[in-house]
Amino acid sequence: MAERRMNRAFLALGSNIDPRRNLSAACAELARNGVILASSRVWQTVPMGFREQPAFLNAAVLLETPASARALRCDVIPVIESGLQRVRDPDNRNGPRTIDIDIALFNRDVICVDGCRIPDPDILTRPYLALTLAELDAGYVHPETGATLAEIASPLSAESAQMRLCPDVVLSAGTPR
Repeated sequence: MAERRMNRAFLALGSNIDPRRNLSAACAELARNGVILASSRVWQTVPMGFREQPAFLNAAVLLETPASARALRCDVIPVIESGLQRVRDPDNRNGPRTIDIDIALFNRDVICVDGCRIPDPDILTRPYLALTLAELDAGYVHPETGATLAEIASPLSAESAQMRLCPDVVLSAGTPR
């Protein structure tokens, strides 16, 4: 019997509606689709685009999974987001949300899945993404730039991005509280 290939998906998580519960619940659901190998610290960030909403909590997890990038993007993630009552406002794509899960990196692939580019181009410019991903695997080499995640994150400052560490929020694959 052929062994099923395991993939490494670097996933960005964000929430500003009951974020402590929803981030934890999202991790528990992701763990049903593989093994969470690592999770970043959780950071409070200011909203981008539409500012008239609560601050976000952002983090990242490294998921080892048999799912392909397409299966994650088109099947797994939408089910998790829907289960956590994610509502997409077509008139305000930057609006409040219970959970947002994005594939930032997938193995060492450079692909487009359902209109989303992987690696996520925002890794290079958004501190909340670069810093959390670097916490997962600082030595991971970005497949397009050749820079490590640590090198990408280095010039991006949490302070200048108005990010604040939330040490009392810890992500795990366990049952949400």
